Amino acid sequence: MIRNIFLLGAFMFLSTFLYGQYTPWYYWTFLPEEQMNEIIGEASGETAYHTIIETAGYTRNRRAEEYRTTFRESAYIYDKLQFYGITEADLVRVPARNDETWNGIRGDLWEISPGRSKIVSYRDNAFQLTQGSTDADVRAELVWVGRGSQEEVNGADVEGKIAVGHGNVSYIHRNAIMAGALGVVAISDSRNYFDPLQIPAGRIGQVQNPDTEEIRPAGFAFQMNVREGQYLRNRLLRGESIVAHATVETSMEPYEIQNVEATIVGQNPDEIGVILSAHIFEGLVKQGANDNKSGGAAILEVARVLNTLIEEGRIPRPKRSIRFVWGPEFSGTRPWVEMNFEDIRDALCNINMDMVGEWLSLNKSTFSLMRTTFGNAHYVNDVVENYFRFVGEGNKEKIHNRRDTYPVAQRIVAPFGADEPFRYSIEPHYGSSDHVVFNNFGVQIPGVMLIAWPDQWYHTSGDVADKADPTQLRRAVVIAAASAYTIANADDEMAIKIAAEITGNATRRLGHQLQVAMDMVNNSDADNLQVRYQEASELLKAHLLNELATVASTYELAEDTDLVSNNIEAMKTSIEAVGLSHRNALQARMQTRSRILGLDAVSPEIILTEEEERASNIIPSYTPGTYKGGPNILNESLAALSEEATEEYPVKGRIDRTEIARLVNGEYSIYTIRTLLDAQQEGSTNMRDILNYFEQMKIAGLVDF
Repeated sequence: MIRNIFLLGAFMFLSTFLYGQYTPWYYWTFLPEEQMNEIIGEASGETAYHTIIETAGYTRNRRAEEYRTTFRESAYIYDKLQFYGITEADLVRVPARNDETWNGIRGDLWEISPGRSKIVSYRDNAFQLTQGSTDADVRAELVWVGRGSQEEVNGADVEGKIAVGHGNVSYIHRNAIMAGALGVVAISDSRNYFDPLQIPAGRIGQVQNPDTEEIRPAGFAFQMNVREGQYLRNRLLRGESIVAHATVETSMEPYEIQNVEATIVGQNPDEIGVILSAHIFEGLVKQGANDNKSGGAAILEVARVLNTLIEEGRIPRPKRSIRFVWGPEFSGTRPWVEMNFEDIRDALCNINMDMVGEWLSLNKSTFSLMRTTFGNAHYVNDVVENYFRFVGEGNKEKIHNRRDTYPVAQRIVAPFGADEPFRYSIEPHYGSSDHVVFNNFGVQIPGVMLIAWPDQWYHTSGDVADKADPTQLRRAVVIAAASAYTIANADDEMAIKIAAEITGNATRRLGHQLQVAMDMVNNSDADNLQVRYQEASELLKAHLLNELATVASTYELAEDTDLVSNNIEAMKTSIEAVGLSHRNALQARMQTRSRILGLDAVSPEIILTEEEERASNIIPSYTPGTYKGGPNILNESLAALSEEATEEYPVKGRIDRTEIARLVNGEYSIYTIRTLLDAQQEGSTNMRDILNYFEQMKIAGLVDF
């Protein structure tokens, strides 16, 4: 339904340049100025930066003892929590899904003829020995295989030799091993690097021939950076005969998942306001400074800042508790949520910090807030946005203030960090990090992600501490600490303030969607005006419903519902009025466009197909025990369906099953759910697939009609 023009708007609509229209001499936050001053003053970007250096100062070979005892990162975070006086902290160990994990011990490749020199070594950089390599002690000729395609490999006679190519290590390895190579050397130009010293993270394993099903052992794979690899490449291309000695030693180590957790206890200890999460492992071999030791360092500093301010009486103890969790990405967060689900199921929201420490100008990056989906519409989006805007607008010099004593109005700079503007952006939902676990259908704790993107050293050997910036870390800590404290300590007055903020932001967001809808009509022709107008109308409807649901979410903060209700309902009325005016404006534009195109009549009403008509008359609702029924309820329930059920109600296209399930609220029809789904993605979802998916969910006992 929604084409590329919508995508362009939807994914870019809150980029920094739009914020230039903010009043240059007026800045506001939910928290009073005195509390903001305490948070900003206490926050230390250097302290967070030191955590990165201590836990990921360089890419290292993890010692075998760490797998059997405690990982350096886990021990460091836990010890710091104790040192900071946060007594409600624990290091929790749970079994890993796999019994063992790969560990590199040694990996050296030496030229032994015609000269003698080291080519690569695992000791120099852990990325040079590819994960999954197996033990080897071989002497063999190096042979050039170009990009490593099957045709190039077969033409190079690699059997019993070491294949050398440029490109993706897994690709070269698969083709070369199948052709009989002992191992490979990949010159890592498989990504568009600006840094010739980078090596990407890689993984290899056994290789199976798809035709004969023959399985060959993994052998070994080394990687070289582009700068050094070109010398070896050029020698081979000149026809030199080079013999090398490869020595590889690895082991398979038993390991466990190690999660560190902590709590800042609120006045009502059993009520959880916010869960802050960050993964400090992304696999056990790769140790990225920004991805994501920076997120772990940031929430550790948030914990220190808030605990210090509370214990010293500089800010009141929040009404609700604030919880923190550090661990492996997904593989640690999932079991943590499962183990703690009964305790956290009523938590208000999650703030996930992933890759938050990048030096923005060095990375050519922007610090972004990734909002929740429409299925988890929630005020956490606008609370965090408030602090993004405060830091972003306050930390750039504006020409209006050039004659003031402080031309940068709200300067937040680390003493030993970059002094530069704060580039920020507010974006639609994006997954691929731990907030996905909290947004899970069976958990439904609305979660947002804070992330800097792009990161030019992402998933490479270049992701080390020198790419981080204490100023960026300090700003990220301020945003997260202020957001978490705002929600954890929110009362009736704060609920009203948040609802008002949402209303103001909603007016701006809906205005953008009107522009998108108008453009859809502007670019229509006589053959598709009716269709494009309907798509534009449904786009406006979807975003209006999401804004109304977002305002309504503030009710959960209310203690005196009667007091709060009058304000929240007034905000909803204001948003509805904006939506109505936009619908009327779009209709007027459509009518003018139809006259220009010489059309007699274009219906302002939505014309439904037979399937859409049926879907508009079905309102699904959760069955008892389904809502917040646990992290695995959706997948397990659907997996238990009989073959007959899935054959009778097939889902042939790709649909976002989790988001569809989240959009069930007992008020939206299946047709409206499809409208809300399509407003968040490119293209249109097949209505038959959605109807069949709901039939599957009904048979599985998840919903009723």
